[in-house]
Amino acid sequence: MEVFERPFEERVKTMQHQLANNRMTRFRTEFLAHHNYDQSQLFAAFSKQDRQRVFEYLSPSEVANFLDAAESEDGQIDDYFKDMTNAYAAAVLSEMYADNAVDVLNQLRDRERVNIYMHLMKPQSAREISRLINYIDETAGSIMTTEFVTVPVTATVGEAYVHLKREAVQAETIYYVYVTDANQRLEGVISLRDLIVHEDQRLISEVMNRRIISVQVNDDQEEVAKMVQDYDLLALPVVGFDKELLGIITVDDILDVIQEEADSDYSGLAAVNVNDQPETPFGAAKSRLPWLITLLFLGMGTATLISQYEKLIETASVLSAFVTLITGTAGNAGTQSLAVAVRKIANKSEEDEFYNSIWFEILTGVFTGLIVGLTISIVAGLWKHNLVLGAVIGIAMTCAIVVANLAGALIPKLMTRLGFDPAVASGPFISTLSDLTSVLIYFSIASFFIQYIK
Repeated sequence: MEVFERPFEERVKTMQHQLANNRMTRFRTEFLAHHNYDQSQLFAAFSKQDRQRVFEYLSPSEVANFLDAAESEDGQIDDYFKDMTNAYAAAVLSEMYADNAVDVLNQLRDRERVNIYMHLMKPQSAREISRLINYIDETAGSIMTTEFVTVPVTATVGEAYVHLKREAVQAETIYYVYVTDANQRLEGVISLRDLIVHEDQRLISEVMNRRIISVQVNDDQEEVAKMVQDYDLLALPVVGFDKELLGIITVDDILDVIQEEADSDYSGLAAVNVNDQPETPFGAAKSRLPWLITLLFLGMGTATLISQYEKLIETASVLSAFVTLITGTAGNAGTQSLAVAVRKIANKSEEDEFYNSIWFEILTGVFTGLIVGLTISIVAGLWKHNLVLGAVIGIAMTCAIVVANLAGALIPKLMTRLGFDPAVASGPFISTLSDLTSVLIYFSIASFFIQYIK
């Protein structure tokens, strides 16, 4: 059986045994036989003592290769670099792709260590990282890499191919070669395929693609991800305001962005940060309490509102049996509308259709509300032998669903227009707000028909 076909736990134990018994050659052979991503997963399963032995057995370049492929949490990366000597850590960072090295440095808690690493790094690597680390977070500049291949617009295909072979080792991707003028302004792009199929004597300017899809260095990373998705690109050039080519964003970084944005949206819907969960129950409770306390006070508003209708409930106690049914259904409808609204905003699918989308959700709420309301009115009327009671519950259910649908669609859109993250309009918030409005609607309608319900 091949090494990588064995169960993961067995491979970890085998390599830990090799590390414990100083079998460097066998460890290197087996560990380096894995894909870089698999190496990162194996490394994450090692103990602190094992990791320190790994740093003795592997070169900085070999460690950099699997850290480039790692998807580690902030705390893990910080622990990894604490286990290295400063010189070794600086060497690892120098061998990593610049954009990945910047991500690592941003995750380190001790900023003094960052300064030490930058001082010990290769000068060229330090310069590239220094440029990238100053860009605003979650922009094109913050996720781009400076390791790409450019050729002058005056070159021939043959010259460009020779240049590409020379620079390919240092580049993060070679599928696109970017064409620039004497001032490093982006003029065009040529694919690796075009370099191969065209004659060597042809000028790059004759065969390059001048219809360039590019982004500005300060563009939002979510917009960048959408462009890569829309145009099916493997890499996207990043330019300054004078069209100077500053870097490229590769598709693997875009996949990370899409994952981050999805996690952010889910965090908002759940009112908890799924990417930054503390390791202890106390820490987890502390991170969740602010939203829970906020929703508690909002829920107290619902309880206070119900108390205002105590006399109404005393007159017709049967009304209390349907409160949770109406509030729960309306909350579910509001959460559905919220999820759709946040998804549409994330996809930028309705830039100028604000009022149309609101009208769409109102109609959706009316249709679903009428069907659900009619259903519950029949059930409640037959159950309690009171058709008026059934009608009251049905009308209240319909109105509550329409209002909840409208709130779920309107609140994230308003937050977007005000410059806030629409995911802040979380599911629990919409549900609690729906409780408040549903109670108000239900008892207001019931008060008009109280003489027929008693």
